[in-house]
Amino acid sequence: MYTAVLFLHSWLRWIVLIAGVLVVARAWQGNKSGAIFGPRDRRAGLIFVSSMDLQFVLGLVMYLFLSPITAAAFENFGGAMKDGVLRFFAVEHTILAVAALAMAHIGNARAKRAPNDRARFKQMALFFTISLVLLLIAIPWPGRTMGRALFRFSGV
Repeated sequence: MYTAVLFLHSWLRWIVLIAGVLVVARAWQGNKSGAIFGPRDRRAGLIFVSSMDLQFVLGLVMYLFLSPITAAAFENFGGAMKDGVLRFFAVEHTILAVAALAMAHIGNARAKRAPNDRARFKQMALFFTISLVLLLIAIPWPGRTMGRALFRFSGV
């Protein structure tokens, strides 16, 4: 079960990142150009936030129930804080992901309530950019101590 959820979590990151880059680019462009905020813009934000929600649920299931990494960290949390890999997955990855998710939801909500199109784009641009940067920091990119493969072709 862990390998299947890890596989899905690994591949869903690409959907989240692509959706994030597209919506951030559109939001900055709309903010700069004074474009009309339409259904496609609202849908782009919704796709980004919804894909992040699904990614978070998968991550939470692994974190709380399935991951041998977090299980090892919970056995000796003080010791885990001295191990960079355990600390990353038990604390840093999780906190950054929660913060990114919060920023995306705040941006989406503020865009809905903004008084005009330019303000909607501005809220999305600001909060979705922060969210995307936090996500990029949270990902265990290859080459980092805790790095993982860019593309996972099996659960391991």
